[in-house]
Amino acid sequence: MAQWTSAVGAAQLARLLSSQQDRPAGPGTRRPPAYRALADGIRLLVFEGRVPVAARLPAERELALALSVSRTTVAAAYEALRSEGFLESRRGAGSWTAVPAGNPLPARGLEPLPPEALGSVIDLGCAALPAPEPWLTRAVQGALEELPPYAHTHGDYPAGLPALRAMIADRYTARGIPTMPEQIMVTTGAMGAMDAICHLFGGRGERIAVESPSYANILQLMREAGARLVPVAMAEGLTGWDLDRWRQVLREAAPRIAYVVADFHNPTGALADEDQRRRLVDAARSAGTVLVADETMTELWLEPDVEMPPPVCAFDPAGSTVVTVGSASKAFWAGMRIGWVRASPEAIRSLVAARAYADLGTPVLEQLAVNWLFGTDGWEQAVQVRRAQARENRDALVVAVRRELPGWEFEVPRGGLTLWVRAGGLSGSRLAEAGERVGVRVPSGPRFGVDGAFEGYVRLPFTVGGAVAEEAAVRLAAAARVVESGGTTGVEVSRAFVA
Repeated sequence: MAQWTSAVGAAQLARLLSSQQDRPAGPGTRRPPAYRALADGIRLLVFEGRVPVAARLPAERELALALSVSRTTVAAAYEALRSEGFLESRRGAGSWTAVPAGNPLPARGLEPLPPEALGSVIDLGCAALPAPEPWLTRAVQGALEELPPYAHTHGDYPAGLPALRAMIADRYTARGIPTMPEQIMVTTGAMGAMDAICHLFGGRGERIAVESPSYANILQLMREAGARLVPVAMAEGLTGWDLDRWRQVLREAAPRIAYVVADFHNPTGALADEDQRRRLVDAARSAGTVLVADETMTELWLEPDVEMPPPVCAFDPAGSTVVTVGSASKAFWAGMRIGWVRASPEAIRSLVAARAYADLGTPVLEQLAVNWLFGTDGWEQAVQVRRAQARENRDALVVAVRRELPGWEFEVPRGGLTLWVRAGGLSGSRLAEAGERVGVRVPSGPRFGVDGAFEGYVRLPFTVGGAVAEEAAVRLAAAARVVESGGTTGVEVSRAFVA
């Protein structure tokens, strides 16, 4: 019986491998043999999760033709991977990817490090900050006071607690978009919201248009749902969307869904202006595409003079074209797994009905805690703390990276939680691998793209500041030196520092 659970075609693997661009070798630098470079490239794809574990690889002859190399080169690369534990083979069943015994399975998304690892590794993988206290404690205490009446019920509220649905609707109304509680469904975080939306509107095989780059975990969720992703390049710098490209994709590809982050885009930090929002909604309406607007970063403006454009749903208040996703996780705390969807009442009813076969509902206590925050001045005060913390972290990280890695390029966003960095011609995948060895975890650019795009980038979140940001930059510089030299060992960094 075959041991593989999926397959990677020769053309697909060739595209993924071709995206791995390294800086050209300098004078005196020895290039590895062709078979070694191929083996390293496949190993990196497995580490990144871009080629799954237990994926059947193409036959030697097929891959040799796709790469325009000799079959001997492919055979030697496969043999090297087998000897290192990254490939298993059996006559008649082919060869499939593996990981050596004792190694963790590679993550296909951006999962945070376990708490026990934080003492030795600086985690720049997860764009989330510690809870703003004392507001978390006060919110939980307020929720406990409101809990007794709910404890006498079954506790299942598939659409969310009525009080919280009404509170969220009132907040949209206060922003100038009249909203009824019937237009709101409370979910288990923004990921829960997106999962429900993808399954309702975008069945297996449906096209979904996405910004390029886009949020890695959402891209992976869509892949797992069987969607066909259609990337749409962002405009240059932090100027938002390229509307000509969006109109072309919506007209020619006719995607069922389009997913966008208008406010401090993850990962670039771009902020779409009012005209872009209006025009994109009009284009989506004309194409019959459901436009999903992710608002999880909306309240994280970091400069006092930032003028926030109207929400995307302001140009479709009935919610027939625009489905809005919000969350408490970025603005407040990632551990507060409360999200919501704003859409037409008909869409909300369909989402609620479909939810009965998923998670049934969202934890009552956490809903009550968010309701307490929204109903008092606790939310705004907590978000002010979050903005100040993110701004200080951003400024410290910018100074440290510019000092330690002057060849890296980025624009400083005026909000959000992330820097999108061009890594001086180095491979983001190789930087991520080297970073693991020197004590800094950083996600590479291809996690945020489709089919290997953005190999020359990394994403740096504003999750650390002060001395931690400085040490993170030092370790990133050490990782860059490893990649530049083509080395794999002998890296010396400070281990006296505890993250």
